[in-house]
Amino acid sequence: MADTAALLQGALLGVLAPVWMLAGSADWLCHRVQRIETSTGLRESALHLLMLAELGIAVLVALLLETTAAALALMLAACVAHELTTWADLAYADTRRDIPWYEQLVHGLQQVLPWAAFAGIAVLSGDQALAALGLGSEAADWSLRWKAEPLPAWYLASFFGASLLLVLGPFVAEFWLCWRTRPVAR
Repeated sequence: MADTAALLQGALLGVLAPVWMLAGSADWLCHRVQRIETSTGLRESALHLLMLAELGIAVLVALLLETTAAALALMLAACVAHELTTWADLAYADTRRDIPWYEQLVHGLQQVLPWAAFAGIAVLSGDQALAALGLGSEAADWSLRWKAEPLPAWYLASFFGASLLLVLGPFVAEFWLCWRTRPVAR
């Protein structure tokens, strides 16, 4: 069982996380090609930053905190909030600009990856996942605390650096471009 858990954790950290970042970069590139600053503009870009913040909470919890019932609940709430914001974003953008097939494929990845990560983390912490539902033999731990065995510093530095370079930086730049080109009322 320990080998399976190590394999799943490796897949989450070494495969799913980089794919998520690349999907974020691809989405940003789609927006550049579509020139959203001239169509949906600031509102769509603000929704993108909101989605990043929502998932950012889940990612920080997953990387830095023990996976307790409270941490799982917080990650679940962040995933639900991200899903709702995604729906709002797509409903807004779809009426104002074309969303080409390749961008829709990227969006599909961006919608499923948070849920896949959450499911993987819940499996890795099955006792607390069951306890949060009132099942199993373990008591639910509703505390939030730092990981007793933190992830290696090199991984965290690499993850946060790549996130800044591939996801957060480009979407902040997108927001700035949309802000600069927004129509100004006279």
